[in-house]
Amino acid sequence: MEASRKGVLMVAQLLEPPHQLVACIEAATAQIADALTYEPVFLSPEDQRAALLALNEQERRTAALKLKLMAASEGMADQDGARDVATWVAQRTRADVGPLRAQQRLAKALDERWQQVAEAMAAGGVSFEQAQVIVRGLGDLPDYLDPEIIACAETHAVELAQDHSPKELRLLLRRILDVAAPEIAEAEDAKRLEREEQQAREDMRLTVKDKGTGSMRIIIDVPGAIGQRLLTNLHAYANPRKADGTLDSDADRIPYPKKLAQAFCALLEHLDPAKLPQHGGMATTLVVTITKESLEKDLAIGSILGGDALSATELRRMACTAKIIPAVLGGKGEVLDLGRGRRLFSAAQRLALALRAGGCQAEGCGVPAAWTEAHHLKPWSEGGNTDIKDAVAVCNHDHQRLHDRRWHHEFLPNGKIRFSRKQ
Repeated sequence: MEASRKGVLMVAQLLEPPHQLVACIEAATAQIADALTYEPVFLSPEDQRAALLALNEQERRTAALKLKLMAASEGMADQDGARDVATWVAQRTRADVGPLRAQQRLAKALDERWQQVAEAMAAGGVSFEQAQVIVRGLGDLPDYLDPEIIACAETHAVELAQDHSPKELRLLLRRILDVAAPEIAEAEDAKRLEREEQQAREDMRLTVKDKGTGSMRIIIDVPGAIGQRLLTNLHAYANPRKADGTLDSDADRIPYPKKLAQAFCALLEHLDPAKLPQHGGMATTLVVTITKESLEKDLAIGSILGGDALSATELRRMACTAKIIPAVLGGKGEVLDLGRGRRLFSAAQRLALALRAGGCQAEGCGVPAAWTEAHHLKPWSEGGNTDIKDAVAVCNHDHQRLHDRRWHHEFLPNGKIRFSRKQ
């Protein structure tokens, strides 16, 4: 009799229709599947506009529904033995758990506190990204503020989201108290800035990873003011302007991230070692080791003390700009000659050369004189003289090409240098 009742219960459960919410989701999924059978290329421009905007609103509403479902499904995930809802979804959809955890955090915040944002998402007026920015921005407000001020700030944030992107919204929310509570806005902003600046100083990091391919990856976290100062210097080099104020016509030849990297290298190579802190009892100096036989070859290898191997081409280029000590080794590795460290071109010589050249002397280059380097017409490694009459001013990029044997260069009557690839 008991077995019979259990059987009837199981049959009833199987025959029970799904919840209306599940039925709606399944119906919407089926409609999207049907829509995928049509080719958008055959739509008129008007229909393409309408379809894209409708899909955008659909994405926002779907995201809102997913967040509501995630907030309500913690018990289900625990029942199935998952750590949390994000883990449960990741395990069954082959997705990375990180983004799902971000969704879960937002779902919990909307469910527990930010009702206006949740309602705006459900109406299609706020995207997932905008909601993240709003919740993070409102969450940074002091806990001791009156609840009415917080509610006013939330209302204004939702209104701002109707006209601004997440990036713009992030900046506007930093001044949200100007609208929600103008009487305390200035004082609170000052406190917030102090907290952020202190945190930025505590979070400063610089990590260097040798990629093993002749290059290194440098990752640095610094306070915003320092970062802006660095960018200002790099942009000055990466966006050179000619004397008439116009941009260099060749400015787009090199990808901008690469130009910034080149600017960073040039910035380091322009540092005056004499003005740097003492290192081991003497000014910061680069010791280059190379065998006597290699020094006499075109294709040769040397190395920096404590660093990787370098081609003789790169060592010759560095000899023009860096304060180096050449350590020439004999066949058994003994030091045959230890040169005296010095900057091969004095500050006065570099200034005179910059004034004479007016900028990088490479044809078509617009890098200003302040960012040029002195190059020996006869390489220093071959006994070239340190005299401005035997030197040219070139930017870091063109200086590398002068030492790169894959490039041919010729000096034009107007003092410019023309480059061409060797065949």
